[in-house]
Amino acid sequence: MLDPKKHQDWEIAEEAEKTMKTIYEIGEQLGLTKDELLPQGHYIAKIDFRKVLNRLKDKPNGKYIDVTAITPTPLGEGKSTSSMGLVQGLGKRGKKVSAAIRQPSGGPTMNIKGSAAGGGLAQCIPLTPFSLGFTGDINAIMNAHNLAMVALTSRLQHERNYTDEQLTRLSGMDRIDIDPTKVEMGFVIDYCCQALRNIIIGIDGVNGKTDGFMMKSKFGIAVSSEVMAILAVATSLADMRKRMGKIVVAYTKSGKPVTTEDLQVAGAMTAWMVEALNPNLMQTIEGQPVIVHAGPFANIAIGQSSIIADQIGLKLSDYHVTESGFGADIGFEKFWNLKCRYSGLVPDCAVIVATIRALKCHGGAPVPVPGKAMPKEYSQENVDWVGKGCANLIHHINTVRKAGISPVVCINAFYTDTENEIATVRQLAEKAGARVAVSKHWELGGEGALEFADAVIAACEEPNNFKLLYDLDMPVRERIEKIAKEVYGADGVDFSAAANTALDRIQADPELSKLGLCMVKTHLSLSDNPNLKGVPTGWRLNIREVLTYGGAGFIVPVAGAISLMPGTSSNPAFKRVDVDVETGKVKGVF
Repeated sequence: MLDPKKHQDWEIAEEAEKTMKTIYEIGEQLGLTKDELLPQGHYIAKIDFRKVLNRLKDKPNGKYIDVTAITPTPLGEGKSTSSMGLVQGLGKRGKKVSAAIRQPSGGPTMNIKGSAAGGGLAQCIPLTPFSLGFTGDINAIMNAHNLAMVALTSRLQHERNYTDEQLTRLSGMDRIDIDPTKVEMGFVIDYCCQALRNIIIGIDGVNGKTDGFMMKSKFGIAVSSEVMAILAVATSLADMRKRMGKIVVAYTKSGKPVTTEDLQVAGAMTAWMVEALNPNLMQTIEGQPVIVHAGPFANIAIGQSSIIADQIGLKLSDYHVTESGFGADIGFEKFWNLKCRYSGLVPDCAVIVATIRALKCHGGAPVPVPGKAMPKEYSQENVDWVGKGCANLIHHINTVRKAGISPVVCINAFYTDTENEIATVRQLAEKAGARVAVSKHWELGGEGALEFADAVIAACEEPNNFKLLYDLDMPVRERIEKIAKEVYGADGVDFSAAANTALDRIQADPELSKLGLCMVKTHLSLSDNPNLKGVPTGWRLNIREVLTYGGAGFIVPVAGAISLMPGTSSNPAFKRVDVDVETGKVKGVF
């Protein structure tokens, strides 16, 4: 293996790909039969989940491990790297192990965060196809989502241009009477494009009124789509079809929800998603199976690998590692109160990934700026900063313990970390009730993750008392306040007028008021202000609006100034991506 201190991630991946197993070998190793494996070339496949889950329906599940993190720096904490490291470490211990991670979005891949394949000697491969489109799941999501907007915008135009009689005769549908000022959905694209956050569509052109219906609209990033959320929580094609028809696109002038079923487009949307419902299969650079399904961005989406991927992994492996986005306040909270609620699965252990770098940031060090050199303070010992930053780690340990799960703190170690800094983290985390493991998987691969693997194995043997944070019968405002106070550490919640209006409507509906909460909040702070590090005190959560994802089964409160469409930085990753025109190999993806 190449030395990660001297080589880029894409170079390490390229070298490892020279000797990787074929997808047939990985499928056999995981325990798939020939007809359950749907190859997409020599090294990637889809899994026919229906056949697998039907064949193994009576087999007991393996141990279930969720990987989350402390509040990250803008550069991330290495959850995917740690997930790969843990899988490789468990493999070194002779365990039959699998992972479920999320497919990367083109937005962060071409921006500042990278492809989420891991890093150093703890990656999944092949890197380039994984990072650039993969098997087409996100493309299918974009097509399904945008088809709903095609149905909506064309319907608005036709309802404007035709009488009731003409409309019924031409379309076979009665007038819906959609209110163009109460359209909940927008379009999606799989890039970070701030210029598309607020737009005007349907401007009259040479064709006049046949060019569309002029109104305000918007774009979100593809992985924020409710269709992606449905992919994450659906348990069968029938379940997906039912959920697809419940997506609320807009409201009528009388306030009635307009769904994709009302627009007669839900069936066609589901048609785009049939193949995407099958999870994807890859491997670590040390040859363990990795299931990839659903998408990232737990700050604006559910941010979990799919329920189906976890069901497969748990049936086929003794230890199955799944991943939740960003910190425990966001990703783990949604794993805990949404994914586990809908799947019925109970985790045996939760890993909280922490880096010395991020702990220093929370303890007072200069905040790293993506695209710029890391401040020199991060390569110099500062035990005081690390100790102060551990307040953030302890907050997340307490969150995991509220769920009744055994927490394991993984110190995702780098060669610049010192023994004194690591010892400080270990002492404070153990005092807070967590197991602690130092893992050098980035530098050493599975051999560097043996302590990590042993800590997880031990934690999985402990009995737990898993319990959800809230009951769905609790009024929605009270549930939001419970998360704000008990998970984020807020003093309370302030609702805008628009949020209160939406909550009044939701609470009055017996079905909508029983949906789960999928909070939208910055990942860079426990608060709704990304500039507040550590454990902020004396603040209140500001809920600006509340969306309804009827198909996914979510009420979506949006906090602070966060947007469903991230922006691209001034020094994005795409500047360093290119192609060798002789070989066709892509370089620079990380």
